[in-house]
Amino acid sequence: MQFNIEINDQEVSAKRGETIKNVLDRIGVHVPTLCYMEGFSPTGGCRMCVVEVDGVAELVPSCSHQVTEWMKIKTHSPRVLKARKVLVELLLASHPDDCLFCVRNGSCELQDLASEMNIRERKYHGKRQQVQIDKACNAIERDPAKCLLCGRCIRICDEVIGACAIDVVGRGSDSRIGTSYNKGLNIQTCVKCGQCIMVCPTAALTEKSNFQKVLDALNNHDLFPVIQFSPTVPATVAEALNIKASKDVLNLLRAVLKKMGFNQVFDTSMAGDLTIMEEAAAFIDRMNNNGKLPMLTSCCPSWVKFVEESKPGMLPNLSTTASPQQSMGRLIKKYITSSASQKPENVFVVSVMPCTSKKHEASADRMKDGISLNVDAVITTRELVKMIRLLGIDMNSLDPEPSDTAFSMRSSAGNLFGISGGHLEGLVRTIYFMMTGQEMNTLKISELRGLKHKKEARVKIGKTIINVAAVSGLANAKLLLDEIEAGRADYQIIEVMACPFGCINGGGQPLGTEEKNLKTRMKSLYDVDDEEIIKVSHKNPIILDLYEKFLAKPGSGHNQELLHVSRNPQETL
Repeated sequence: MQFNIEINDQEVSAKRGETIKNVLDRIGVHVPTLCYMEGFSPTGGCRMCVVEVDGVAELVPSCSHQVTEWMKIKTHSPRVLKARKVLVELLLASHPDDCLFCVRNGSCELQDLASEMNIRERKYHGKRQQVQIDKACNAIERDPAKCLLCGRCIRICDEVIGACAIDVVGRGSDSRIGTSYNKGLNIQTCVKCGQCIMVCPTAALTEKSNFQKVLDALNNHDLFPVIQFSPTVPATVAEALNIKASKDVLNLLRAVLKKMGFNQVFDTSMAGDLTIMEEAAAFIDRMNNNGKLPMLTSCCPSWVKFVEESKPGMLPNLSTTASPQQSMGRLIKKYITSSASQKPENVFVVSVMPCTSKKHEASADRMKDGISLNVDAVITTRELVKMIRLLGIDMNSLDPEPSDTAFSMRSSAGNLFGISGGHLEGLVRTIYFMMTGQEMNTLKISELRGLKHKKEARVKIGKTIINVAAVSGLANAKLLLDEIEAGRADYQIIEVMACPFGCINGGGQPLGTEEKNLKTRMKSLYDVDDEEIIKVSHKNPIILDLYEKFLAKPGSGHNQELLHVSRNPQETL
C-alpha cells in the first residue's frame, strides 16, 4: 500500500513497512549512521540517524522507525543537528588522540562525522580506559580503545561468517565488545577472514601489517625478493589507483612490482591450475573407490579453519590440496628459483592477497618446510596500494611489462578462483576431460556465475551426473553442511569461500567496497575467461611440463609432500 508523507516540507510517496531511512535513501536525502548495515535488520543503536517527527516528543532513529500515513519529518532541523553533534562529541570524549598516525586516518567514519558536524574542539572529556591492543593474532589486530560499540563486527561475524568470535561483554556503561575470557583472537573461533575490518568504522580492527617487513626485504641485498599476486589483485589495484579499464592492467601491475624491486613476479593463478589438477584427480579417485563425498574444496584458509574447529566430522570430506598461495610458495622455493641460481633460504617470497586469512595460513606451523616458511610475508591489496603510493610510482606513466618467467602462464580457469563459483567451474572443466578424454561442449557454466551466495549446477559427464554447489559466507556453508548431515541434500563437490561472493570481496580489499566495485571485479575475471586462449588447467603447458619433469601423475603419492596438507581437528575456547 502506498501513501504520502512529508519530508522537509516536500510531499513524498512511501510504502507501508518501509523505514524512514528507506524512503530517505530513495529520494537522495543523506542522514549519517554508524550502526546501520545494508541488508541487515536495523538496531537503531547509535542514534546518529535520528530525525524529528511531528507529534512525537523524542527524536526517532530513521533506520528502524517505520513510516505512517501523512507523517511529517524534519531530517536536518536545528534540534536534529544539535543532537547528532552531541553524539559525536560524546564519542570523541573518550577516543584516542592519535589521528595523525592512525592507520585509518582519512578513511575513518568517526573522523568524517566530526568534520561533517564542524567539530573543531573537544567539548567533553571522558574517562579513557587503559586497554591492551590485541596483537597476538597473526592476521588481525584489535584495539578496544577505538571501538564505538556500533556492533557491526558482531553482526558480520555472527550472521554472515558464523564464527561468533566476538560479542558484547558487560552491561550498561561497562559494555564493550570483546572475546571469550578476554583472550586474544588467536585462540578464539575467529577464522581470520577480515570481514570485521571491512565493516569497522574506525581502527578498532585492522590487519596485522607486513608493510615494513616487505620494505626491509626489498632493501636487503642478501635476499632475493620475489612476489606472487592473486587473480583479483590487478583489477582492484587499478580501481584504487583510478587506472582506465582499457589499460593492460595485468602487465601494468607486473611493471609496478618490478619497479618496486622484486626480482621475479608470479601469477598465483598458475598454482590455481595446479590445485585444479590435483583436486580433479582426487575427486575421480573418490568416485571410483567409494571415497568420502561430497568433496569440499580447500583453497580458502578461513573455510579450512572453520571445518577443523567447528565441523571436524567433515574433515574426511575436505580436500587435502594446498591452497594456490602455498603451492606457489613451495614451487618457488623448491623448483623455480633454482633456475635463477638462488638458494631457497635466500629467496624471500611475498604474496599479495585480497585476504587477511592468507597471513594466518602462511605463518601456520604446518606450512613450514623444515625451518623456512613457504611464503615469508603476505600483504593485502590495501597494503600494496599504500606501498605503491609510498614509493612514488605512477602506474599511469609505466609501460605494460609482460611476464619474464614462464611460471606466470595460467589458464583462465585458474584465474576464476577470485569469484565464488569460479574455482568450481574450472574444476568441473578438468574433471570432465579426465573422465571422458574430451572437452565440454560449453566450458561456461552459467549456473555457477553471478553475485549469489549459493549456486548449484547438475553436470552430465558421460553417463554420470554430478551435483555441485558453490556457497560463500560461512554461515551459508554451515547451513548447507547441516542439510547434508541430515540427509536433505546430495552433492558430489562443494566449493566454499568464507567472504561473501568470494575473494573479490575479501577482507584485504579496499575499504568502502560497494556492489558496483564487486561487479567490476567480477567482470574483469569473466572477461579474462572470454579472451584467454587457454581456458582449462589441463592445457596449461607449464603445468604439463611441471608434471613431466618435476612432479608425478596428478593425485599421486609423490605429490603429497609438495602439493597437499594434512587436516586435523583444532581446539578453540
